Amino acid sequence: MTIMTRWLAFICLCLSLQVQASSYAQTRYPIVLVPGVLGFAQVFGIDYFYGIPSDLQANGATVFETSSSALNSTLARGEELLGQVQTILAITGAQKVNLIGHSHGGVAARYVAAIIPTQVASVTTIGSPNTGTPVADALLGLTQTAPALASLAVPIANAFSTLLDTFAGTQYSENAIAEMQSMSTAGQAAFNAQYPAGMPSSPCGQGAAYANGQHYYSWGGTSVFTNFFDPTDYLFSVTSLAFSGQANDGLTGQCSSHFGTVLRDNYPWNHGDEINQFLGLRGWFTPDPVAVFREQANRLKNTGL
Repeated sequence: MTIMTRWLAFICLCLSLQVQASSYAQTRYPIVLVPGVLGFAQVFGIDYFYGIPSDLQANGATVFETSSSALNSTLARGEELLGQVQTILAITGAQKVNLIGHSHGGVAARYVAAIIPTQVASVTTIGSPNTGTPVADALLGLTQTAPALASLAVPIANAFSTLLDTFAGTQYSENAIAEMQSMSTAGQAAFNAQYPAGMPSSPCGQGAAYANGQHYYSWGGTSVFTNFFDPTDYLFSVTSLAFSGQANDGLTGQCSSHFGTVLRDNYPWNHGDEINQFLGLRGWFTPDPVAVFREQANRLKNTGL
């Protein structure tokens, strides 16, 4: 074999491996990414799921990023998502979608899956407070114990959310009180009673892996302060105090993140790290969230989804 022949064989092998890698995340149905609290698709060209959509696409996936109210009830967010999913189905001609939701977005995804079960192949929740969060409980408590403070804070939160919508190029109604009510333990208990699919039957257990023709998955983190340079870590350090020492990611408790097949519930990430935010800053030597999303897409692919 000549040197030229060997080089051609090597180049062909490399191209073959490249083609193989590019289909790693090529799911049968489109992947729909659903943002959580203060969620947006893009702001100033920055993805909510930082660096994740482009990586999935580079590996063969068809990916759509959705938007929603930054702060609102699960019903409001769910209906916003429902409309976007129906549009995605129409423009792609796909029969179903794979929903992957972070934080409150995971709960909204569960709502859509219940409303149009034949058009949702799978639901994956990431750091979603599926049984509520004590952070919402604490904030609601302040509206009772410190109404004067709440009367100032709630309009500011709504105004900030509206401003975020403007930067993201969207227009939604914002309702901070409805957000807290939905994400409270009582609010989420009511939601789970109406939409129980995938929820564990025992505290901190596994939920059904498959129901209503859909596959269910979840993962979450249990770290709070992971990177000195990440400004959101300081916020999560404050909100984590509501958990009274229980494992959490700054917004969602370890057991509350459980839904369907629990792939892992103790990643060394906080609530932002789960979606590779802030701008990819996370703890040194911790798993790459982008790679975890890619692996989930491959899992869906291998399941025929």
